[in-house]
Order: sequence, then structure tokens, then C-alpha cells
Amino acid sequence: MTIPALPAPDPTRLDALDRAALHRTLIERAEAAYQLCRELHPALPRPAVWLDLRGKCAGQAHFGRRGLRFNPVLLEENRLAFLVEVVPHEMAHWLVHHLEDGHRSRPHGREWQTVMWRLFGLEPRATHRFDTGRASPAPYRYRCGCREHGFTARRHALVRRGRGYRCRHCAETLVYLGRSAS
Repeated sequence: MTIPALPAPDPTRLDALDRAALHRTLIERAEAAYQLCRELHPALPRPAVWLDLRGKCAGQAHFGRRGLRFNPVLLEENRLAFLVEVVPHEMAHWLVHHLEDGHRSRPHGREWQTVMWRLFGLEPRATHRFDTGRASPAPYRYRCGCREHGFTARRHALVRRGRGYRCRHCAETLVYLGRSAS
């Protein structure tokens, strides 16, 4: 494996950062990754950076908004791994998209993998392995014949409007139990 092009931040220092300082650190890391990409593609536009992503996704290259979105909850809970893996992952998407014919590339295809390996020195992984429990709460509890299911507010609202759901394992219709204690 090659040496990562962006040096890993000091974990002790990261743990001591408050939320605002952590967000600034993420923006600085994105800028460092951007500068590295510009060595390869000098005309690469600078992406805006937002910490407004929710749910199970850690990051997203959003070409319509012309920037990168990150999940602040997952950043808070996985500081080092987030800065080392997620920021370069999304910047690799940004770079590949802006290369000639990059808009035709598969999201985690050969071009993206090459950028991850050769430019960032990281193993190209399509998904993260973070615990998404707090980032994607599902407080509405439903039951079938074999287990309990958690629904988000959006899915629960669909049920309230008449949509039905069945368990993928036992095929029974899910029945509302109430909200969880957390």
C-alpha cells in the first residue's frame, strides 16, 4: 500500500476539539485535498463545503450545488476516520466528475479507484463502516412476526397516510408499537 498523500491528523488533538473547531478542521482538510487534486487538474473548480448532510451517508459530492456535503453527526463520532477517509473519498468524486468525460464515469468505477489509490494513497472503499445509530435515528417502532423494526419520521408519516409495509423476512404486515425511549 502506498503512503497516504494527506498526513493523518493527530488523534489526541482531534479529540480535544470542540464542534466549531472540528468543523474548521474538516474544511481545512477539504482544502488540502482540493490543492492536491489541483496538482493533477489545475482548472478544477473549488467546491463549497457544507456540514448539512443527515442520515446514514457520511459525505456526498453534490455537483448541482457545486460542492461537498458532510454529515456532522458522523464527523463528531468518527473524527479521525472521517478526515482520513471520507474527505478524500468525496474529493475524488469531485475530481473525477470534472475530468474530461468524468460525468460519464461510474461513481466508484475505475477512474475514482485510481484517484483514491494513486493520488490519495488510500484503499478505494465505496462505503464507510461507521455506526449510524445517532446519525439516522429511527424512533418509531414497528413489529412483525419475527422482529422489531425502526422507522424514521418520514417513513412513519407515510404509514400514517395509509402506506403499508411488510417484513422482508416473514412477509407479515408491520404493526406500529409506539416511539422508542431514546
